[in-house]
Amino acid sequence: MRRRLLLLAAALLAGACTTQPAQNTAPAASPAGGSGDAAFKAIHDKYVVEFLRRNPTVNTYLGGGGLDPSLKDVDGRLRDHSAAALAEEDKWLADTQKAFQGLDPASLSPARRIDRDVALAQIAFLLRQHQTRKYQERAVDTYVSEPFRAIDWQMQGMTQTGEKTYGTPDEWRLVTQRVSAIPGFLKNAQAQLEAGVKSGNTADHRMLLRDGVTTAGANADYFATKLPEIAKERLAAGEASDQMLRQLEDASHQASEAYKQFAEFVRATFFDAAGDKLTPKAQFARDRYAFGAEEYDWALKNNLRVDTTAAKLYEEAWPIVEDTRKQMVDLARQIGQKRGMQLPEDGPQAVRAVFDELGKDYPKTDAEMVNWYKEAGVRLVDYARKTGVFDVPADYKLDVVETPPPLRASIDGAAYYPAPPFKQSGVGRFYVTTSGKDDQAVLKENNRAALADLSAHEGFPGHDWHYKVMTQYRNDIAGVRWLTPGAVEDSSSMWEDSMAAEGWALYSEALMAEPQPGAPEGFYTPEERLYQLQGKLYRDLRVRVDTGIHTGKLTYDEATELFSEVVDFQPGKCSDPAKSDSKRASCETAERAIFRYSKWPTQAITYRLGKDQIFALRSDASKLLGDKFSPKEFHLLFMRQGTIPAGYFREELLSAIQKK
Repeated sequence: MRRRLLLLAAALLAGACTTQPAQNTAPAASPAGGSGDAAFKAIHDKYVVEFLRRNPTVNTYLGGGGLDPSLKDVDGRLRDHSAAALAEEDKWLADTQKAFQGLDPASLSPARRIDRDVALAQIAFLLRQHQTRKYQERAVDTYVSEPFRAIDWQMQGMTQTGEKTYGTPDEWRLVTQRVSAIPGFLKNAQAQLEAGVKSGNTADHRMLLRDGVTTAGANADYFATKLPEIAKERLAAGEASDQMLRQLEDASHQASEAYKQFAEFVRATFFDAAGDKLTPKAQFARDRYAFGAEEYDWALKNNLRVDTTAAKLYEEAWPIVEDTRKQMVDLARQIGQKRGMQLPEDGPQAVRAVFDELGKDYPKTDAEMVNWYKEAGVRLVDYARKTGVFDVPADYKLDVVETPPPLRASIDGAAYYPAPPFKQSGVGRFYVTTSGKDDQAVLKENNRAALADLSAHEGFPGHDWHYKVMTQYRNDIAGVRWLTPGAVEDSSSMWEDSMAAEGWALYSEALMAEPQPGAPEGFYTPEERLYQLQGKLYRDLRVRVDTGIHTGKLTYDEATELFSEVVDFQPGKCSDPAKSDSKRASCETAERAIFRYSKWPTQAITYRLGKDQIFALRSDASKLLGDKFSPKEFHLLFMRQGTIPAGYFREELLSAIQKK
């Protein structure tokens, strides 16, 4: 069985040739599948390298220098968002689009046909982003976050030079060059936002305030003090190092000033000040976050490879939400009975009562909370080894760290940033966002039972395991399948990669609830299972909320109220000044979530839709193979497809399985 699926993986990923039988009745024979692979490879390789050259942050994120030596120095740059550069880029994209379209799909092997479709979808997205949406005129969070992300990923991928030192002189030289590029980068950003003001194409006031002012201020502080401190800690001592530190400190100071000036530009352009309070000026006060049904539906088809509509997803979501809530009510009553609790008759109140009881076992500090996440990760890995659900090597390690301040605005709860897959160095990071002030209400929401499913999602066997497996097989995954057009993770993103990555992570949460040899109840305790269902619930609700706020079916405040009431089982209004501490914490969490969804249309739906695709694919593969089906080998085969939606490879994968 193992040999059968590994041969199948090789055929799908390496593009093994499949010959078509001759058709005597046809006027001309179709090209043999695979005969055009060499021509495709030339266009593909050129596209990937040029894409990474034009997108330096993506280049760093993926470790482009490990793919092509000519991309090494790209890590010392930032993306050119100027109008002239984007116009020239669009010409290159259009020419590349024609080159891919000129290849006859029938002449390509299955894997290369998939890669061609992926490339054409990426190019279509970028051209629409620049020319139809003109999103560069309002991409505030992109402009603010991209430099920090680029430098943070750059330092993650540094070479270890001593017991506690990281980064060769050349690697720190590139960091200094990139920091030096920040003032020019923000100057172009300001020019684009000014163009948006003139055309009436501006960002929502929430993004302008939180990203354009608050996060820009956090970045200013980071470059003024934190980055030089990190460099002093990590750079090996020596005369050359002293000189490098002076250069970096100077560049960091200029970057800090540039962020302060950018924040002041946003503040003065879009807001009126009354003391410390900023109020959006009248022309910018209305909501501007909605994507619109037309754009949403286009993105579903082109970006996510899903054949549905926003309206259909909105209507279908609510019964799924209700079913998950029913499962939670039933499980809460079982937990209450086991613990001797007197629960309310009302189902949602019973769930809330159990949550309140479980909330009593919570970390007392932010530091303890991070440690508990680390411990949950260790338990998950031990479980996988004991049950054999995955083959986990002895040297596998999950790195859990507290979210740094500049990333707090975009990371609600936790997030995972992988090591650059094209490089041999670097470490992926499971970021945990703490309250920053040992807030007891927030800490209670991160009680002991609540940590397991999130650790499974972000850590093992979710993102961390997924990316480590893909990196192990990176030579089998075409470069185009790794790319993240638009941005890595902000409002400019295509989110193509999210269907695979977030779908797998949510699937991982559910997988840990399934019975395994020696573990008939799965990994979770009943209490942890309740929180796992809550995690499922809010991913289910995200489909309703995201499609709702972006097509006008829900307002921002309605979505916040719905999130707090449905996911946290917290009745009452968020606007009520007399609300409890737990309701306050719930409302704050809900509002942060809605803010994220308002900036990132279609990203929130990729969790449930991606998970559903994996379950459907696993079910179909199981039916085809019968008792020869191996979930472990299926998981490996799926992960080796790379970070693209299953809609690209589903039929080819099932067809190949059926032929076997």
